Formats: sequence, structure tokens, C-alpha cells
Amino acid sequence: MKKWLIPVIVIGVILYALYSWGKGFNNEAVVLQEDAKTKWSNVESAYQRRSDLIGNLVSTVKAAADFEKSTLTEVINARSKATSTNIDANNLTPETMAQFQQAQTGLAGALSKLMVVVERYPELKANENFRDLQNQLEGTENRIKIERDRFNADVNKYNKHIKIFPNSILAGWFNFDEMARYKSNPGSENAVDVGEKFKE
Repeated sequence: MKKWLIPVIVIGVILYALYSWGKGFNNEAVVLQEDAKTKWSNVESAYQRRSDLIGNLVSTVKAAADFEKSTLTEVINARSKATSTNIDANNLTPETMAQFQQAQTGLAGALSKLMVVVERYPELKANENFRDLQNQLEGTENRIKIERDRFNADVNKYNKHIKIFPNSILAGWFNFDEMARYKSNPGSENAVDVGEKFKE
């Protein structure tokens, strides 16, 4: 064997090892990032379901002719703001997440106020359609929390993958940035308890 061939083989093996490492890192990071983005879509889907239910709830409440219009207007406006605040899954920054959460918190507060006011309307509390919507809202609030937790779990896997050494070196080369986790406002980690407000 010619002497010059040994260094060529060694260099070839090293280059192949580096290629395999880079390829493995990149592919795993892409999979983890896309999984996290899918989980965020599930979070948005759960919030959309809540928004749809609130729309039906408002329509049912409107049937009570003397119901406070200002309360309904507040819920309608908060719902409109919440549904217009969307985040591109490719731009999940702490700032955009905070903006999204602020809009959702405003809607939750308006909904809670609506439920308190409903207490003064026995005919609404006895309405079967209203009770059904109330139950669905309770389930949806639980689903929202579950989906947020799943999103955070996937973001955690992705962030750990790109931050551990030596992966952190490749993350910069391949432009894999840390993803923001979902953070609730202080005290807003509990679901809106619409059920308690209807118990006699």
C-alpha cells in the first residue's frame, strides 16, 4: 500500500464521521422542531374551539332580551381580539407568545364576567343549550391546558437537543434557534371555572 493512501483514508474517514454527525444532528433537530410546531397548532386549535363555543354561548345569551348588553359587547370584543392574534409557528418568540397569551387572558376574563352576570338570569341557567355549552367549555379549558403542556414538553426536547454540547456548535451553523415555551400570566394557569358559577 502506498504511503500517501493512508492519510487520504484517514481524512476520508474523519470527513465521513463529521458528515454523519452533522446529518444526524440536523435531521433530529428538524423532526423535534416540526413536532413542537405541530403541538403549537394543537394549542391554537383548542383555543379556536373555545372561541367557537363562546360564539354559540353569546348567541344563546342574546335570547334573554333584557340581558346586559355591555357584558355581551365586552365578550364579543375580547373574542374578536383573541381570534385576530395569531402566531406563525416559525416565529414562536417570547414576545409573540406573550401577545397571544394577553389576548387569551382578556377573553377568559370577559367570559368569567359573563358567567357571573348569568347568575341573575334563572331562565338562562335552566336553558339546556346553555348548560351544554357550559359543559363543553369546561372540557375545552382542560384540553387547552393539556395541549399547552404537550407543546412545552416538545419544545423542551428540541431545546435540549440544540443546546447540549457539541450539538450547540452545529445549531449555530444550521440556524436552529431556541424555541419559546408557553408561559401563562401569573395566576392564569387555572382553567376558567364556568361550572361552579352555575351550581345552585
